[in-house]
Amino acid sequence: MNNKGHIAIAEKWFAAFNTKQLEDLLSLYADDARHYSPKLKIRQPETNGLVQGKDALRAWWKDAFERLPNLKYIPTTYTAAPERIFMEYVRKADNEPDMLVAEVLEIENGKIIASRVYHG
Repeated sequence: MNNKGHIAIAEKWFAAFNTKQLEDLLSLYADDARHYSPKLKIRQPETNGLVQGKDALRAWWKDAFERLPNLKYIPTTYTAAPERIFMEYVRKADNEPDMLVAEVLEIENGKIIASRVYHG
């Protein structure tokens, strides 16, 4: 997939996330995709910040959407390469300061196979 294809995936990712369309978000991922997040490590220490598979991703994001109904990610920068896209965005949640976030989506055959979140 070319870099423009990766940017299209990133744009679909933000659209699905920000409208809480969980199944649309999950459709962007491979069935056995891995996801790492510092927030996951804090909320579910037993995971050490890493979950794998759509069922685990669904549970993680469903919980986030229910706890933080006004959670939004505002994209600021995309940097695409042949196997991945690096996304920078601002995390906005009620009663929390804005947070700068970077996330890498590793993409294979048009599906996200891994994602890693980094907080600023």
